[in-house]
Amino acid sequence: MRTERYIEPRDVPLDQFPASRVGAARMQDLASAPSASHPRVHLGVEYARVAGSPLHLQVIVPPGDGEDDRLPLVLYVPGSGWGPQDLGQHLAALIAFARRGFVVAIVEYRPSDPAPFPAQVQDAVRALAFMRANAGRFRVDPDRVVAWGDSSGAHTSLLLAYGLEDPYFSGRDCESSSVRCVVDYFGPTDLATMNDEPSICDHLGVESPEGVLMGGVDVLSAGERLERSRVLGQRARSRARPRVLILHGDRDRLVGFGQSATFADAVAEDGDEVELYRVIGADHGGSVFWADGTLDLVESFVRAALD
Repeated sequence: MRTERYIEPRDVPLDQFPASRVGAARMQDLASAPSASHPRVHLGVEYARVAGSPLHLQVIVPPGDGEDDRLPLVLYVPGSGWGPQDLGQHLAALIAFARRGFVVAIVEYRPSDPAPFPAQVQDAVRALAFMRANAGRFRVDPDRVVAWGDSSGAHTSLLLAYGLEDPYFSGRDCESSSVRCVVDYFGPTDLATMNDEPSICDHLGVESPEGVLMGGVDVLSAGERLERSRVLGQRARSRARPRVLILHGDRDRLVGFGQSATFADAVAEDGDEVELYRVIGADHGGSVFWADGTLDLVESFVRAALD
């Protein structure tokens, strides 16, 4: 005779569901933890379709629940020389950072071939708009947003912060206060001067990463695209004045330290808040940028900016 094993209703509370009485000779008991202590990672969240192709976010949400438990959003733009991105490269480190009380969204954006500048910034704007529109789903406080990127992703993050109110990047008028601060890991700020310092890469030629970004032309001949890619130029056009934290190695073989130094001096001369850390002996990235002490520094800066 068939015996029904299910209990009505099927969503019976856990504390009312009978514990198993089945045992095993070598069984040991382990008390269950009261709650999860690790973030939840939402993989491959589609945030937009551009020319029929989907773009995705990897969204990391710390443990917790409830509408009132809203957390700051870190929009992370990974570096890739503006090409295809490795979205898992810093995933483990960003999960660790999310555990400090931040929702982190890692942005996939269109590569410069076949989508030249400003496609990357436009995609970051779309990603931010999606996260703000889905703030309840991901427990985001839409008024506390941090833009963070490394290398070309830092360039995109800076232009995002200064360009939200500019239809050239956003396609519409946006509130300039949407990004409260920017964390810039060794990002270029003026493509026209990238060859002014020693580098293991040409930055001005047609086939250089910057040349491809400019549409497959010599960088210095890129006209409006080049002018619009200059971070200080965009800052001059913008009302936004987010706080900026910059970390850059003094032995960076791809993006010279002068890119950050020149930008930081100009921001400071205008009386705006900028912190620049020269990372002694560091190349273009590396584990030092993801060490616990470095993330402590980033967290301290971000929390001060969000208060």
